[in-house]
Amino acid sequence: MNVIVANEQQNQLSNLDIDIIKSISGVYEAYEIVEMFKNFFFNMMILDVTALKNYKDIRTYEVLASGLEPSKIIFLLPEGSEITTPNFLSHLISLKIYNFTTNVNGINYLLKKRNTLKDVEQIVKMANMKDSSDTGAAVATISKNNSNKVIHILGIKNITDGAGATTFIYLLKKELSLIYGKENIVAIEIDKNDFKLFVEKNMYSTDHDNLNNLLSKFSSSKVILVDLNNYTDESFCNDIIYLIEPSTIKLNRLVRKDRNIFTRLVNKKVVLNKSLLLNNDIYDFESEAGIKVFYNMPPLDERKRNSIVHDFLNKLGYFEEDHENNNSSKIFGLFRR
Repeated sequence: MNVIVANEQQNQLSNLDIDIIKSISGVYEAYEIVEMFKNFFFNMMILDVTALKNYKDIRTYEVLASGLEPSKIIFLLPEGSEITTPNFLSHLISLKIYNFTTNVNGINYLLKKRNTLKDVEQIVKMANMKDSSDTGAAVATISKNNSNKVIHILGIKNITDGAGATTFIYLLKKELSLIYGKENIVAIEIDKNDFKLFVEKNMYSTDHDNLNNLLSKFSSSKVILVDLNNYTDESFCNDIIYLIEPSTIKLNRLVRKDRNIFTRLVNKKVVLNKSLLLNNDIYDFESEAGIKVFYNMPPLDERKRNSIVHDFLNKLGYFEEDHENNNSSKIFGLFRR
């Protein structure tokens, strides 16, 4: 049997089809809720947080978490409010409050399967997003159009043959779309037609002669990802990722083709892609090649969401704090199912 504590979102909760042993409505101090239910047996409490006095104050939730078992409470948060930002939610998570949503669908899901820390750890990463001095170029070198909208062009280039730039861009596009919206992320490949195999919107193929026209067409986008392939003029990119697949055969073939390749990659953002190397292997690689590895990316399943892709984009500096409010609406997509 379940308990409902409601206030401003009572209409939403009236649509729940669950067994209810007790239901109250109004505004209460957190300690009052604790006193009412600390010795009361229930399966789950569905708590409309607007029923809490000072519900925007994290200390209110500290009282609840210390007096009641957090895993037995589903917190219904007002859609788009300041408490649905990554920063506030990360504080909730630090109190072991993992079950929160903004709608009835989310409540129904959480009644069937409670969240664990693993389910919400992505939010903590989002809250910790900040520009770092060694990777700030991705944000520092942005350009702006006349409407003052930030545009960033990220080039991706295979250094070893078949290092996976096409799929790598597809994975970046999917992750960025979750944060910025699908309409704001565009992918372009130059002088190839591999993107069509993904059957994905906003992925375009062009030749080098028409590249500038296509870039201009999507100048209102937030991020443009470009598969450079063999295109040599990289000046239009704000930042470039150089992909190396670190298998023995690929590396030996690369060096035989161009003995000075690693010299030209010094101080570049080199990513080991489809890599099975461990930390000590990476250190050996860096020592032998004379370069630093920006990121070590393992083989990934492109059909799934991979948290490591988010971590990589975070390291590049894409998720700034001024996107926090926009991110909040995306976060709860994780719990709408």
